[in-house]
Amino acid sequence: MKLHQSQVSLVVLLFALPVPSPGDEGHHPGDLQFRRQAAQRMIFDAQQSIPLSSLRPSTILDFDLMHPEIRGVDGVGSAADWKLEGSTLTAKSGETMAKSMRWVGGFNPFGTYDLSLSDFNGTGNSGIMFRDSSTGNSLSAAIHFEDGRADKITWVATFDGSGPIKQEWPFPDEISEPEITLRVQMAAVGANIFIESAGKSILVGYTDFSETVDLRQVSLIRNHDFGIFTALQPNSSFSMKGASASLSPGSGQADIRAITDHEGKPLLDDGRLWFTITVRGRALPHPMQGVFSLNPSVFDLQFEGIIVFDMGDGLLRNELASHLFFDSESGEWRGWTTGFSALGGAGREESKTILAVSSKRDPRRGFAVMRAKPVGIEGAHEDPHGIYDKKAGKWRLLLCEHHEKYRAGIWESDHWDHGYERLAGSVP
Repeated sequence: MKLHQSQVSLVVLLFALPVPSPGDEGHHPGDLQFRRQAAQRMIFDAQQSIPLSSLRPSTILDFDLMHPEIRGVDGVGSAADWKLEGSTLTAKSGETMAKSMRWVGGFNPFGTYDLSLSDFNGTGNSGIMFRDSSTGNSLSAAIHFEDGRADKITWVATFDGSGPIKQEWPFPDEISEPEITLRVQMAAVGANIFIESAGKSILVGYTDFSETVDLRQVSLIRNHDFGIFTALQPNSSFSMKGASASLSPGSGQADIRAITDHEGKPLLDDGRLWFTITVRGRALPHPMQGVFSLNPSVFDLQFEGIIVFDMGDGLLRNELASHLFFDSESGEWRGWTTGFSALGGAGREESKTILAVSSKRDPRRGFAVMRAKPVGIEGAHEDPHGIYDKKAGKWRLLLCEHHEKYRAGIWESDHWDHGYERLAGSVP
């Protein structure tokens, strides 16, 4: 399956709208006029990525100290010869087969991992590995080359000493550039594997593994390392420009929602408007909750971070379609999200539901965790958006309700996070 940029990306647009002057009572929604001002597509945009860890040959002073061998897996640590040459790192084998795995950084199951390769000679493979340091279990993606030419990509999972689980895809025929990037977009319960060349990303394969290992578990996240590995037949070599882990705006964006105050006014902070936008990851439940900001006087949409959610069960969850607000009275960041992670399997019986979320820490930048709990509205509803009606003294929650089809409905409560009863709808 091959998805090109045009198939996996959504376009973010900027529209201008009337801004009331001081003392103006505002505009009736029906009077608003919108004009398209700009467009932007983000597909693993390197300028937007937020770094987690990296291996950059040009900045390495002591390779063995900064990126040591990870030993103990299938002969890893034997005779691969690594050599730094300016901005390039080369791995070579001698007269016998050589294997090696080098540590790059820690592991984040919501991160995007890149390995840039070139100059294949002979036969072998090189790739990205996530390894549990306590058990030796691992997940890995690799580019295989034969007679100096890339010919396939593999995904291999090993668990608890059992035989490896393998998936294999042919190397894309349309790529002929000498420098290529192997990319693994982790999505908590699965992964997407891309090849990028000359700025073009091609989805070559994907995998789901939650039934075997649930990498949303905090205990597993802490035990895993991110590394690069290679297995080279005699007299073979390749070069690499670097490896990295980052938070990324992904292969597309959706569900744009303004971050507001408790009455629904858009939050203008540091001269910027703030939004939650879903970062695409393939299908449900693979996307995750992104945060973006924008200076409303220009078009400089900026990816700011990823939010995950903690329901107190030891998992970090990739919920999405969230509405967040800042509650000035409590000093908390609060809101609502859709519990799409319930679709992630892992042997648990869970149902998608609307969750109330909160955090004392500002969740808008970097990697943030918000507490989450069900609001108590039964049903597989989606896309919550809430405001506090000061005159009525009530919280109002607009939902896309699931009743065979999805239809809008409004719920009401004395409390932002529980006690909701239907006020209106659902619409026909």
